[in-house]
Amino acid sequence: MTRDEAGSGASDKAGTICRALRRAIIERALEPGATLPEDALGERFGVSRTLARHALGQLAAEGLVELRRNRTAVVATPSWQEARDTFDIRIELEGLVVRQLAGRLSKTQLATLRAHVDAEDTVRGESDAVSIRLATEFHILLAEMTESPILIRYVSELAYRCCLILSLYSRPHSSECGVNEHRLLIDALESGDAAKVISLMHRHLDSVAERALVAQAKPRGRDIMAILAPYAETSQSAGKPRGKRALKAAE
Repeated sequence: MTRDEAGSGASDKAGTICRALRRAIIERALEPGATLPEDALGERFGVSRTLARHALGQLAAEGLVELRRNRTAVVATPSWQEARDTFDIRIELEGLVVRQLAGRLSKTQLATLRAHVDAEDTVRGESDAVSIRLATEFHILLAEMTESPILIRYVSELAYRCCLILSLYSRPHSSECGVNEHRLLIDALESGDAAKVISLMHRHLDSVAERALVAQAKPRGRDIMAILAPYAETSQSAGKPRGKRALKAAE
């Protein structure tokens, strides 16, 4: 790591790379099995390979990236059993979230949730990638409203992991999170009926899991530099691309 990357600046840059890669995975621009070369990431984000490796390590801790021998990193490919287990754990964890929130949300918080679902409704049927991201962020927003660092951390990681799983196993054009189901969850939270909202969350996430198929989509084999371009460009703290090297995403 270079001197200018030391300290908080390095942490900020690593965070930028993590957010960009995480979003690319959530929006299915990067598919399971796609390679993530350190030199390509460093070139795209204007950082050293060491810092790119650090960011990949953070994503590996979240279960989104697999670090293999000879320092090869790829987007994770969960097995079917791992996929089912992940959803089962998420269902129980998010049950804890809504149990804590039932009848305790302020008018401002309820308005924030409804505004978020309105945004989901706006893009429904238009942009699958944005719809997936917004649906995931709804669940993370609920976790954040508990103000519990543990719940926020683990719900976020599991929600991102589920996005990866759905990109691998889901039926074509399936809706990963129903807008109407989100509205019902908000209404139940407002009413304070903890048993009802826990049941709704359980059915909601279970139906998401049941819409998945045990069939892997064929990798598209796109150029990773092209894939990450819009994600790097929208990250304010990431440097501009400094080269034109093209590296192919592996199957």
